[in-house]
Amino acid sequence: MTVLLIGTLDTKGDELAWVRGLIEARGHSVRVLDAGVLGEPAFAPDLPACDVAEAGGSTLAALRSRGDRGVALDVMARGAAALAAREHNDGRVAAVLGIGGSCGTAIATSAMRALPVGVPRVMVSTVASGPVGSYVGETDITMMYSVVDIAGLNRISRRILSNAAGALCGMIEQPGLPDGDRTLLAATMFGVTTPCVERVRHRLEAGGYEVLVFHATGSGGRAMEGLIRAGFIAGVADVTTTEWCDELVGGILSAGPERLGAAGAMGIPQVVSVGALDMVNFGPRATVPDRFRDRLLHVHNPSVTLMRTTAAECTQLGQIIAARLNAANGPTTILLPLRGVSALDGEGQPFHDAEADAALFEALRRSVGPAVSLIELDLHINDPAFADAIADRLLATLPEQDDAVHTA
Repeated sequence: MTVLLIGTLDTKGDELAWVRGLIEARGHSVRVLDAGVLGEPAFAPDLPACDVAEAGGSTLAALRSRGDRGVALDVMARGAAALAAREHNDGRVAAVLGIGGSCGTAIATSAMRALPVGVPRVMVSTVASGPVGSYVGETDITMMYSVVDIAGLNRISRRILSNAAGALCGMIEQPGLPDGDRTLLAATMFGVTTPCVERVRHRLEAGGYEVLVFHATGSGGRAMEGLIRAGFIAGVADVTTTEWCDELVGGILSAGPERLGAAGAMGIPQVVSVGALDMVNFGPRATVPDRFRDRLLHVHNPSVTLMRTTAAECTQLGQIIAARLNAANGPTTILLPLRGVSALDGEGQPFHDAEADAALFEALRRSVGPAVSLIELDLHINDPAFADAIADRLLATLPEQDDAVHTA
């Protein structure tokens, strides 16, 4: 197999040459992409910086004469992504390894995010011990902290780089997995909706489908929406729409304003519920913004603090969700569990708030259009009968499997 090795050959040539040798010693070939702008490369790359700059919409000479680091970073990131996608689509590379500081990480991971889920990719980075969401996005990039700066070869950097090369080679040397032939469905889950979604999943799998469950943590919702727009998903059991709470109120697990749009845009069947719309997510209790300190808070664990949504917020959430569903081009159903929307919202639980739930349900009743089927059940979201209703509805609206979307 061939590995695409990405880095700046004007500053990290020794390190890239070392890693290239390690990978080649395992019997794999390497194509080197040079993302360096400032100086000449330490050795001749397979994809020179001038090609990267042109693929990003500029020229290397223009970037050097302008001297703007931010502009150069954007151009080289776009170019690296375009070339990586081309190399992979043309069958020239099967995996990616990147080495860099903050700028090199931004460029290399931009290239990695341009490739499909499942392509092996490892990023050795000086910033991998901090927040890496902007680098990883919704992909399966493996981040490895460099421990020391990537500035010369020494006993620490050699070990880290050797581990990275070994990890990537291990990924590409593992036996291939058989492609699935079952139609793919998607579902969304949180810990407080797990009983419902697990039962839905088992019911759908018993019907012959393969179910991808996404954790509704912001990145999970974005990953699902991306796969739907890419055409992989034939139907959605969107049980847990809680990410809209964080988008509206200001929590830390927002999936962005496009959440709940992909299924409708693609015209695929979707059965939606209001799972965990009783909560907004924050980190440790000390990190909850001061403006929320007097709200009803629940410490889920030392790293997660939940805040109960108010009746006013629930009204807004109902209106937002209805608007998203009204725009759908395919069969759309929303199911309301009148006895509670999460494990914390049932009778006697910390977030039980009949007024807030009623505001949510009433906003949906008033706002959904005639093309959306609204079903109300006198059940809690985690009652087995509610899960069965979701599964039954989705199974009834899915096309015949011969006509549905399958894995590649």
